[in-house]
Amino acid sequence: MPFATIRKTAPAGAPPARLPDYAAACRDFDWQRARAQLDGLPGGALNIAHEAVDRHVAAGRGGKLALRWIGKDERVRDISYAELAALTGRFANVLAGLGVQRGERVFSLLGRVPALYVAALGTLKAGAVFSPLFSAFGPEPVQARMGIGEGRVLVTTEAFYRRKVAPIRDRLPRLAHVLLVGGANLDAVGAGGLPADCLDFDAAMQAASPRFPTAATAPEEMALLHFTSGTTGKPKGAIHVHEAVLAHHVTGQYALDLGPEDIFWCTADPGWVTGTSYGIIAPLTNGASMIVDEAEFDAERWYRILERERVSVWYTAPTAIRMLMKIGAGIVRGFDLSRLRFMASVGEPLNPEAVAWSADAFGKPFHDNWWQTETGGIMIANYATMDIKPGSMGRPLPGIEAGIVARGVDGRIAEITAPMAMGELALRPGWPSMFRGYLNEPERYAKCFADGWYLTGDLAMRDGDGYYWFVGRADDVIKSAGHLIGPFEVESALMEHKAVAEVGVIGKPDPTAGEAVKAFVVLKAGHEPSEAMRKELLGHARQRLGPAIAPREIDFRANLPKTRSGKIMRRLLKARELGLPEGDLSTLESDER
Repeated sequence: MPFATIRKTAPAGAPPARLPDYAAACRDFDWQRARAQLDGLPGGALNIAHEAVDRHVAAGRGGKLALRWIGKDERVRDISYAELAALTGRFANVLAGLGVQRGERVFSLLGRVPALYVAALGTLKAGAVFSPLFSAFGPEPVQARMGIGEGRVLVTTEAFYRRKVAPIRDRLPRLAHVLLVGGANLDAVGAGGLPADCLDFDAAMQAASPRFPTAATAPEEMALLHFTSGTTGKPKGAIHVHEAVLAHHVTGQYALDLGPEDIFWCTADPGWVTGTSYGIIAPLTNGASMIVDEAEFDAERWYRILERERVSVWYTAPTAIRMLMKIGAGIVRGFDLSRLRFMASVGEPLNPEAVAWSADAFGKPFHDNWWQTETGGIMIANYATMDIKPGSMGRPLPGIEAGIVARGVDGRIAEITAPMAMGELALRPGWPSMFRGYLNEPERYAKCFADGWYLTGDLAMRDGDGYYWFVGRADDVIKSAGHLIGPFEVESALMEHKAVAEVGVIGKPDPTAGEAVKAFVVLKAGHEPSEAMRKELLGHARQRLGPAIAPREIDFRANLPKTRSGKIMRRLLKARELGLPEGDLSTLESDER
């Protein structure tokens, strides 16, 4: 652990942290008592849309800003909680008019436009199930996910429909209705000329009543369907229920230090689980005002938004942070980010170098946290009042029991208690946002659990202070000459070199060692690939890691293949290196060969 612990002190003028005493919160926490923070509905019903929107209006907070949308062309649209309640009521009535029943699936294929957020919450208000798709998906990934999910309704744009849906619509027999969004202005009537068998979203919204009695869904009714890809298999549809809103709400407070006074910006696309759990639900249930930027990453634009919108809590991805690092800290200092008090990161582990860089560049560090599509919400985090050990995921949320486990000689799962012993990260089931199944795949779901644990498939270590350290996916770990080597450890060591922007590490078959470590390196601007640079990086890694763990080979690349959620696709690097099948590429952001 080459980086010193970052000691936490509260910024001057900052509100009291929502998790002031971690040990006391863990000792006293109870999910049933936490449920009192939510309103619920009569008869024990619970609906995410009610908790996110309507209860604020009922409490007289309808005039508060819920969502500020910033278009690619810098147009701005403000939507208050009261307007959001009316818009989601209209959409729920649109669904009811189409005959959509409770539990039926409504898909979206949209960029970050207001209609996406209205469709998500309006679907939940109607008691149907919302399933978001990445706007970058092509026809095959759309068909695979909508086929598995038996999508009845799709909300998309005319351009997306013609390119991505029309070619495969005859393979979607359950798809009864396609609603086409005409643009960012939800009040505009479509210009006509719609494709056959499609409806005008905007016209349908105008014709619908804004009043809709929120469906009194049971806590265990399906609410969200999020797809996650296997390495080679078909996508898995992870089922989440309305009870998940309790975890979204509480973890928003504890892990993101989020409250009603905050201006919150989650840069994640709602096409993946972070963009729904923390880009829609958590900020709204906590009464915050959230920023939505339609455009893709641009460092100067991002800093301008942080300054202009006076963002106080910012949640982004390690890939974006490394891109900011690549540009350098000088640009940051040209903006007034004094209102920014808490920064967090998710998507893949945050390298220690990035934590140290952010503490210098912003005057405060990024707080890494860990969770999965299957967990539905943040499980392990670095908190506002807790010291940060750069490179660590942090400590489990109150109400979450985590452990490091391994399968014993008797075949049973047992917890490993020795500090910094490597094993599989596991969680005790039962938290509210835990997935309730893979849609129509009960056997695949059952394999995720054993001997009272949910097995995450991630290898990790836990130190003597209870901080967890990510090692790698179980199938990414490299076995070399008797050593188990986590790719993240090697990547982080190389990231410490001043010339390195990004790294991906794989194991390559070796006749003597079994596997040898190979690194793919992206250099920062101003540094060029060369044999001298290769030798310098190899020497740096050997000095930091020792010859048993350091890479034997380094290749330079302009970019690394990543998912749209920002994860480096190590298995794709390995497949291309070894000439193996590339498997499912539906979540690949770009084909960077």
